[in-house]
Amino acid sequence: MRLAELGASELLRRLRGEGLLLRTGPFTTRVLTPIDAVARGLELLYGHYPVLDSAEFADFTVTLARPGGLLRRLRPQVLFTYDGALPFEPLPIDHAFPLFEWAMNWCISSQAHQYLTLHAAVIERNGCAVIMPAPPGSGKSTLCAGLVSRGWRLLSDELALISLTDGSLTPLCRPISLKNRSIDIMKAYAPEAVFNVVTHDTSKGSVTHMKADPAHVARMAETARPRWIIFPKYVADAPAALAPRSRAGSLLDLGRNSFNYMVQGLPGFECLSDLVDACQCYTFEYSQLNDAVALFDSLARQESGE
Repeated sequence: MRLAELGASELLRRLRGEGLLLRTGPFTTRVLTPIDAVARGLELLYGHYPVLDSAEFADFTVTLARPGGLLRRLRPQVLFTYDGALPFEPLPIDHAFPLFEWAMNWCISSQAHQYLTLHAAVIERNGCAVIMPAPPGSGKSTLCAGLVSRGWRLLSDELALISLTDGSLTPLCRPISLKNRSIDIMKAYAPEAVFNVVTHDTSKGSVTHMKADPAHVARMAETARPRWIIFPKYVADAPAALAPRSRAGSLLDLGRNSFNYMVQGLPGFECLSDLVDACQCYTFEYSQLNDAVALFDSLARQESGE
């Protein structure tokens, strides 16, 4: 069953009762919350995702609730609870849906050690994937959103899940996080896309989430082969340009972008080394999405022999 088939009343009942079991990629998350903004965001952005029976196993349990006491009335806030612990400080109540997305990322990056996990966007075309690691503010998510709106398949805009056994990439197809100027850029570039309401004054500025293509959601079980590692950077007025970079330097930077490289030990090092050996590594600068899309499309055509 898909979330959209539940209907609004059943969605609220599950969220406020035994929990909504939401399947995203290889993970099942039990979501518990009485907060309407989270329910509305789920209904808008996750309608095509599978939901499971409440008796099924959940990898994570995410609880978003208001704190009790006088603070509840004086300064409405939201708390994220995981197994009784509070990983984050309370946030204003209108930050509830972004907090849900950040909580999901935290659960995976801190708990899912069956994968080597990188902070990176991942897209795919013709079975070959691009891994795009980059620090905040590099234009990674904007580039990812632009490419998936022009025919590339979304695997993830935040977390690359790499198999420790065969190096394949497992999709984690969830809404794309956009912030500040990127929001208006993508609304103009992909006017047919669906966006959640904009939340202002977060720790990242103004943020929203762009709905993943339902066709990409339907292919969440379809892994991809890594072919390119591209470190993107938005540079005002710069032409779209790829510059080859060394595998040794790429390996070091990927290690810095990994959430659990040190946890994995030798298997993590071997996995990362094999990944770099299997891929072409580049630095990429861009300022215009159309130029970036054209360059990435040319890579895909060259790979497929078109």
